Amino acid sequence: MKTTLFKVTALATAISLAGVGCSNMTPGENAALFGSLSAVAVGVPLALAGVDPNITVPIAAGAGVLAGATAFLIAKHQATVEQRRIAEARALAYLARVQREQARQIAASRVQPQAAPIEVPRYIAVATAPSENYKSQSAVMVYDTQRQALVGNDVYELKSAPKVGTVSKYDTIQATYVGAGEI
Repeated sequence: MKTTLFKVTALATAISLAGVGCSNMTPGENAALFGSLSAVAVGVPLALAGVDPNITVPIAAGAGVLAGATAFLIAKHQATVEQRRIAEARALAYLARVQREQARQIAASRVQPQAAPIEVPRYIAVATAPSENYKSQSAVMVYDTQRQALVGNDVYELKSAPKVGTVSKYDTIQATYVGAGEI
């Protein structure tokens, strides 16, 4: 039985890795693929281990729905030169606005009580041009404010634009959404 479990797990992993290369798929296609693969990857080992089907099926379905919903809401692909240019310009505009506001607060603090300083998050998600192949409301790239550079070359296509100031997770990085550079 352990050999069968190993073979099934290896097959599910291989299929998952093959699917990762499908970055030009629509969000719906990504959701279907990753939801199905996640359900199989969770359900088959549980079933082969002898777990009751009344437990296995809901757990596998839940894993599939969770993975599918995540893949549907956030689609990731490589940025174009224009998307990188827009994202970098907007990130720099945001940082310049923060610096101006901080200078204004310092000047105002000499006359009245000091306001809370503006804290710049390490990672910000900045709006960029949406891709033609995706029917998304918003496209963002992640910018590292300490290194003053984009983090990778990934564009995240979102079903809807987050509210400015919202912290979201993009792969393994939590970034604060600043839109087109608002503070």
